[in-house]
Amino acid sequence: MNTTGRVIPLLALTGFASMASMRITDAMLPALSITFHKPIADVAQNITVFTLAYGLMQLVYGPLSDRHGALWVIGLACLACALGTFGTALAQSLPILFLFRGLSGATAAAIIPLSMAWVGSHVPYERRQVTLMHMLSGTVLGLSIGQLAGGLLADSFGWQTAFYLLTGLFLFAGTLLLNALKRHPELAPRGTGERVNFLERIASILAIPRARQILIFVCLEGIAVFGALAFTATHLHDGLDVSLSLAGGTVALFGIGGLTFAGLAHRMVTRLGETGLATGGGLLMGFGFICLALAPWIGLAMFAAFATGLGFYMMHSTLQTNATQMAPSARGTAMALFAGCLFLGQSLGIALGGLLLPWSGSTGVLVAAGLWLFMLGLILARQLR
Repeated sequence: MNTTGRVIPLLALTGFASMASMRITDAMLPALSITFHKPIADVAQNITVFTLAYGLMQLVYGPLSDRHGALWVIGLACLACALGTFGTALAQSLPILFLFRGLSGATAAAIIPLSMAWVGSHVPYERRQVTLMHMLSGTVLGLSIGQLAGGLLADSFGWQTAFYLLTGLFLFAGTLLLNALKRHPELAPRGTGERVNFLERIASILAIPRARQILIFVCLEGIAVFGALAFTATHLHDGLDVSLSLAGGTVALFGIGGLTFAGLAHRMVTRLGETGLATGGGLLMGFGFICLALAPWIGLAMFAAFATGLGFYMMHSTLQTNATQMAPSARGTAMALFAGCLFLGQSLGIALGGLLLPWSGSTGVLVAAGLWLFMLGLILARQLR
């Protein structure tokens, strides 16, 4: 098996753990609200804390990856994330929950963006989008399982159980990757070891006009997609009177849409090209979120969640592939900036959604996200031309 073949499954596993951790509380917000005696909008800020820490730490992990090697940083970050996840399970108050969710976000921040940077450095551009989707299939599955398990475990065994299981998963994934690197150091040669000026490297990337454009697009995408997604399970639970398990399972179909794109990536990339993927992705997300907002029955909501996920990965994988070429000489830092902007957008989106919630309800939040993404897809396609 070649180098890429050895590393991609390991990166898929660590990405699974990272994304499951990020999305695990989406469907358990009502349970957290009851436990801590706080409104949904308040407990939802645990997602904001996670993603804000995730975004800010990109300023650190990107340059560290360029200096010491991406895979070593990813493996150590997995072990550190186990600590934050275990602390979350033991939290007895909302501030303590926020503290450990922030630690989890700060450590999980290394995993997915540095995995993309590794692919960008080892896979030719013409095969990169398909390879990225194969690697990110673990990430997509983690998103689905995280949302499904959050609601299911909260309903059946208590919300803490989800975090105990995640702790074990991070320990397993991190140990597996580090052991593989010790046995086969040729899989991940360490970086240059040269001292890196973080701010200078980041500034050099931001000075590139094309890089700034991609970073703005991914931030705007994150605001709409993940800001709305955080409230979708609660919207279905309250609006359609379904259980947390069914609501979380419905939202998990977002990830199934992503897995479908991963399976069809080669055909879709070949037939549609980057502009077609951007246009179609925006259209599907716009339709999906508006349909989720207005669906009168759960079957229609399931189809809409699937369509939204398919559309998201059509557009987002196009942005990812372009991002790997923003700064080839500092790919770790460039991809970390890309991820940081995505999750900065996510943090802003959840905060904006929380502000909009008392005025428009969750229906207004989802409709606004759908319209936003439809327009974003059209604008991105025009820029790609």
